[in-house]
Amino acid sequence: MCRFTCYLGPRLPLKSFLFDSEHGLVQQSVHAREREEPLNGDGFGIGWYAREMSPEPAVFRSITPAWNNRNLVSLGRVVESDCVVAHVRAATNASGVNESNCHPFRWGRYLFAHNGDLAGYRLLRRELLDSVSDAAFDNVYGSTDSEHLFALVIDELERAREPDGAQRMSAALNRALWRAVDLAERAAPGEPSYLNFVLADGDHAVAARFSTDGVHGPESLYFYHGRSPLPALGRTHADVLTAPATFVSSERLSGDPCWQEVPAGHLVIATRNGPPGVVRALRAASAAA
Repeated sequence: MCRFTCYLGPRLPLKSFLFDSEHGLVQQSVHAREREEPLNGDGFGIGWYAREMSPEPAVFRSITPAWNNRNLVSLGRVVESDCVVAHVRAATNASGVNESNCHPFRWGRYLFAHNGDLAGYRLLRRELLDSVSDAAFDNVYGSTDSEHLFALVIDELERAREPDGAQRMSAALNRALWRAVDLAERAAPGEPSYLNFVLADGDHAVAARFSTDGVHGPESLYFYHGRSPLPALGRTHADVLTAPATFVSSERLSGDPCWQEVPAGHLVIATRNGPPGVVRALRAASAAA
């Protein structure tokens, strides 16, 4: 299964958490520590915000392995952002290796990535697509369960009654998660789903660590909040060196003891105004019901 990292904080060079940290995402693409298969070489993607130019993020995706892409090295050296979602992919047998299937996925100002597997996906795909809005349906370009899960998130974002921002995002992600669980339980009873998600809008980020596997539990997920534990490439700006930053990552990017494991069945909600909150993913009535 895949690995992802989300960053929210002062502007940092992409290179600092892709390549230069102790266990950066590119290192995880070739030597993941917390999954049986250490390779995540079926493509990668990185989405970042440059809000002085546009509220919508830029996305660069490729089917080449992250460890062997010179364009990623070049971008990482010169691009900075205060909100990033990056992903390295291990494709399942049910989906092909092509650019449309690489994460993160984008809709408007939102970025989404997934680490895991939706049980019974091929059996439930038609029902899932029939249940979502035209906007959500039209945003599906590839064949992955992940992008179809994002369609559920988009549908819930459109229907949400909560105020804009982290509250709306966390409620929509939670409702989409349980819609996916219900679909999977009907299509493939007893088959486990693994649903680690991250959703960002440039100012907020919400991530879930969730599985219906009662034996092995969900995939790994950690968060960090505080002074950035990563190299700043020689920068001396006070905000980069001392201002709080939040990371959510499939694996810890450094050996700093402040990394915390996200409890199974919980959401992490990050904003620019303080430390992240951790709440249980509780089943609630879907707006689509």
